[in-house]
Amino acid sequence: MLLVVLSLVLPAPPAGADSLGRGGVGKAVVVVGGDFNYPPYEFVDHDGKPAGFNVELTRAIAEVMGFKVEISLGPWDGMRRALEQGDVDILQGMAFSQERTSEVDFSTPHALLFQSIWIRRDDRRIKSIEDVRGKEVIVMKNSIMHDFMKGFDPKARLILTDTLAEALRLLNQGRGDCALVSRLTGMYLEKEMGLKRIVPVAEPIMTQAYGYAVKKGNAEVLARFNEGLAILKRSGQFQEIHNKWLGVMESQPVSWGRVVRYVTLVCLPLLLILGGTVVWSRTLQKRVAQRTEELAREVAEKQAALEKLRMHQDQLVQADKLASLGTLVAGVAHEINNPNGLILLNLPRFEEVLRGSQPILDEYREQHGDFKLGRHSYDRLREELPHMLSETQDAAKRIKRIVAELKDFARRDSADLTELLDLNQCAQAALRLVENTVAKSSHQIVAHLADTLPRVKGNSQRIEQVIVNLLLNASQSLEGTGKSIQISTRHDRFRDLVLLTVRDEGRGVEPEHLARLTDPFFTTKREEGGCGLGLSISAGIVKQHGGTLIFDSQPGFGTTVTLELPALREGAV
Repeated sequence: MLLVVLSLVLPAPPAGADSLGRGGVGKAVVVVGGDFNYPPYEFVDHDGKPAGFNVELTRAIAEVMGFKVEISLGPWDGMRRALEQGDVDILQGMAFSQERTSEVDFSTPHALLFQSIWIRRDDRRIKSIEDVRGKEVIVMKNSIMHDFMKGFDPKARLILTDTLAEALRLLNQGRGDCALVSRLTGMYLEKEMGLKRIVPVAEPIMTQAYGYAVKKGNAEVLARFNEGLAILKRSGQFQEIHNKWLGVMESQPVSWGRVVRYVTLVCLPLLLILGGTVVWSRTLQKRVAQRTEELAREVAEKQAALEKLRMHQDQLVQADKLASLGTLVAGVAHEINNPNGLILLNLPRFEEVLRGSQPILDEYREQHGDFKLGRHSYDRLREELPHMLSETQDAAKRIKRIVAELKDFARRDSADLTELLDLNQCAQAALRLVENTVAKSSHQIVAHLADTLPRVKGNSQRIEQVIVNLLLNASQSLEGTGKSIQISTRHDRFRDLVLLTVRDEGRGVEPEHLARLTDPFFTTKREEGGCGLGLSISAGIVKQHGGTLIFDSQPGFGTTVTLELPALREGAV
């Protein structure tokens, strides 16, 4: 792509002033490079001329320092190459990073960049920079966010563009999952291009210093620009340029002179009338405010007490229900297991009798035609009876599994919780147990396990059981094929917790059901054979380990479950 070269010639330097140019002394014109589409910092306006904060600042520095500049604006990737090859003396705007200091020298910063994640309004899955991992990300080629993504997620799927405008346009058209563009530039481009489908994530992902940059070792050019920048800041001209270009998104302060003028002309008579009442009502207002505050405090205390009492009552009722349920479950499970065991024992014998008698019955049918067995035709029974026996055996096995889960729910767990376990190892063991089940459903599991995690005190087999339950639930919620389950671990140093997160791309859970997911016998998969005990048992295991299970879901966008366990401090046993 050809560079868009625009030249601005300023008055000649005064007699005696040093000439400055590419390579230092010896050239009268300094070639200044920049991005042709990076508003409001630098861009080509509708008349084909360079404009923006950087452009006006460069011209002001050249004027106060007494040298000429030639401003060239073009694609950012090409401008970086031009600086490296010596075709450009200085870039008037480059974001600072430690890696770039090996290639260029930076001036004193003249602005701050707030880098943001831009997403589509109808896709709110990405809320932070950690959510970007594994996604398709749009970035401008050789920009600071391109450099960042190469270090943050080397395996990321990047869509590279020549301009930030192209990056936002592709996102607006449905390409990629997100785009990384500075907030202020994105807001200008969004308005200028009429992009209605995109918004920035609330919090910026990073703040970066932004200033001039020269090829490594070009100290004389850099010194002149630093000196000119300092002069402009002391004179107040820098602030005027800053307010003109970068202050347009901020509310403008109201002039005190204008306020006084309006007060004098319009409000003074009213203020004179009201002034007399203020003194008289001051004491009364204070007394009313004090009494109102006292009443509000009393009402809040009573409401808090009533809420606390109601919560304790609910907890007592729930505890009593669970205690009664545990006793009932233990007896019912025993009574169901006996007849069900007999069914499972006899069904194979019925199948054996059917297979042995079938040749005899088939021979009889060939000789005498179809006949009745009981009230049913032999031809019909010959087709349906094997399926009936198989379905009956599957139903009996399901009864056995439900009874086992009931007994597990009712049993007081006496497992040893003194083992020092690694949550990563527990996750890997659980993945091995479920990988075949997930693979059969044409889905995949993506694991992001932290390199090192503090130890956790507990029982590894019980924690593995919890992770298996979470992975199976996630797999069962996926619809169609090609969906994924993500499992990750990390250490929350601020709260001293070890976290394991399971995120799926399934159908999600309705908001009114979230609070009931760990209730015994509550399930959203009744038609699929769920009995509602898996998450209840898992929540009990996690509670025994001093941890919590946190659920977050949006219908149609999947569910995220976070397991939090207290980290074992160094030296603790």
